[in-house]
Amino acid sequence: MLEALDIRFAYPGGRPLYDGFSLSVDKGERVALSSPSGTGKTTLCRILSGYLRPQQGRVLVDGVALPKRGACPVQLIGQHPERMVDPRMRMRAVLEEAGPVRSDLCEALGIRGEWMLRHPHELSGGELQRFCIVRALASNPRYLICDETTAMLDAVTQAQVWRFLMEYTSDREIGVLLVSHSPALLRRVATRVVEL
Repeated sequence: MLEALDIRFAYPGGRPLYDGFSLSVDKGERVALSSPSGTGKTTLCRILSGYLRPQQGRVLVDGVALPKRGACPVQLIGQHPERMVDPRMRMRAVLEEAGPVRSDLCEALGIRGEWMLRHPHELSGGELQRFCIVRALASNPRYLICDETTAMLDAVTQAQVWRFLMEYTSDREIGVLLVSHSPALLRRVATRVVEL
C-alpha cells in the first residue's frame, strides 16, 4: 500500500496546501485526485513520489519510507515531459537511466527506433511523454503517479496510452494515482475518486 500519513506542506510564505492530509492507494487500484486547478494536486504528486519532502508526516510504501537513493518504487509521470529529462542527453540515454532499454515497452507505446538518437527538443511533447512513460515503467515500480500524463496528446493517442497503461498496471497489480481535468477520463480509468 502507498500511504501518505498526516502530510503537512506549505511553500515559503504561503498557507499550507495540506495540514494533516492522509491518503492510501492499494496495489492494483487506480485512484483519481479531483479538485480545482491551483489546489495542490501536482505538489501532492511530487510529495508522494519523493521529489518533495513534507514538512510533517510520512510517505510509506508497504510500511517503509521511500528510499533516498536508487530506484523509487513510486514513479511519477508528470504533465511536462520536457522538465523530466536532461535536455543534453539523447533519448536512448534517457531510457537507459532506468536500466536496459525495454523494446517491448517501446513497441507498445509506438516509439520509433530513429527517435532514440534525438535530443528531447527534437521530439514533440507527445513523443517525449512516451519516453517518460517507458522510463517510469522500466524501473518496475509498485506505484505509478500520472499527473495529467496524456493532457498534451490527441484524443485517439490518449485512449491508446490509457488502454495500454490500464492493462499493464492491472496485469502487474501496480497501484495508480492519477490527476486529470477530464471527467470522462476519470470515469473510464479510476476505480475510486478522492476529493482534495
